[in-house]
Amino acid sequence: MSVRREYESVVIINAALEDEDIENVIQKITIYIENHGGVIKEINRWGRRRLAYPINKKYNGFYVHIVFEAFSNTIPVIERFLILEDTVLRHLTKILPKKVKDFRQKRATEQGKLAMPQPQEEVKGSNKSEENVNAEDNQAETIENITANE
Repeated sequence: MSVRREYESVVIINAALEDEDIENVIQKITIYIENHGGVIKEINRWGRRRLAYPINKKYNGFYVHIVFEAFSNTIPVIERFLILEDTVLRHLTKILPKKVKDFRQKRATEQGKLAMPQPQEEVKGSNKSEENVNAEDNQAETIENITANE
């Protein structure tokens, strides 16, 4: 008997393709998962990145992270599809553990709280809130600089 579980899959698509073609490949993968009983939870497009080593004489790949729910007996079928899809350079599908789900949910709520504007009463008379805003801006700029240098 197959059990419905939550999985995550990272797919590396050939970055030499046009953006429209990459979107078509992503859509093709998600439709295939849905046609085989899967439910897509989220799709994260990480973008074009340099590969650690050449794969099929390609040095760059477009990374996509897909979280989906599916029956355990359909995973080999999805894996086979990803192997046969010639635009997919590599892929990895794993069960998403409960600890990771809880951690990501906690992190998302914390980030949501940080992004919320503070009430006007606190901001008016306090220089600390301005310092916190400046510190958050500096942190965001640092993160952007780090990701731009990669």
